[in-house]
Amino acid sequence: MLVWWLLTASNSVSPTSFPRISDVLDIGITMIRSGELPSALWASASRVLIGLGLGVCIGVILAVAAGFSRRGEDLIDSTMQVLKAIPSFSLVPLLIIWLGIYEGPKIVLIALSAGMPIYINTYGGIRNVDARLVEAGHTLGLGRAALVRHIVMPGAVPGFLVGLRVSLANAWLALVVAEQINANNGLGKLLSDARSSYRLDVIVLVVVVYAILGLLSYSFVRFLERWLLQWRRGYQGA
Repeated sequence: MLVWWLLTASNSVSPTSFPRISDVLDIGITMIRSGELPSALWASASRVLIGLGLGVCIGVILAVAAGFSRRGEDLIDSTMQVLKAIPSFSLVPLLIIWLGIYEGPKIVLIALSAGMPIYINTYGGIRNVDARLVEAGHTLGLGRAALVRHIVMPGAVPGFLVGLRVSLANAWLALVVAEQINANNGLGKLLSDARSSYRLDVIVLVVVVYAILGLLSYSFVRFLERWLLQWRRGYQGA
């Protein structure tokens, strides 16, 4: 931010190449007052929340099915490893053919981008639970349900949260691509219109909004980590 202000205030960078902070703030205030920016933000956030919710639910279900059963691992994990090698964005043409050009492919693209990190990290978290803790649970007479609840699931939570952090980042990245698919509203629509009319101030404003949303997403996951992992004492840095 400081570098941006110094470069534009000193005229080291032409306003036609990069807008001043004051110009971006002015257009931001104008678009907020007109309701254009809040409306676009709500449309984009809704897509991300729905897609992320679907991706997280499906990813967790598949990870639990593969992590708790050897048969599930044979059936699910090998398939997921193949799907992992396919870039989600390469599926856009197929999604358009299958689901049309409205909300369907947008939501599915975000869900695919968010679901894979959840699956990989949650599955890894389940399978990396210390076997000695499981044996201790058996020794103490814990049944399967109690073993899962008190040992396996708490041990898998750190992996899930790592996956959630990656999934949130992927969801916002997928949103940028998804809203290029015949979007009538959203931040991507603002970005596309601004590019067509060469409105650098609007382009930078949308980029700043994306950055703020990414920071808020990261802060949310950090909050969940502090809340859910109070029992775990790890290295906090020197």
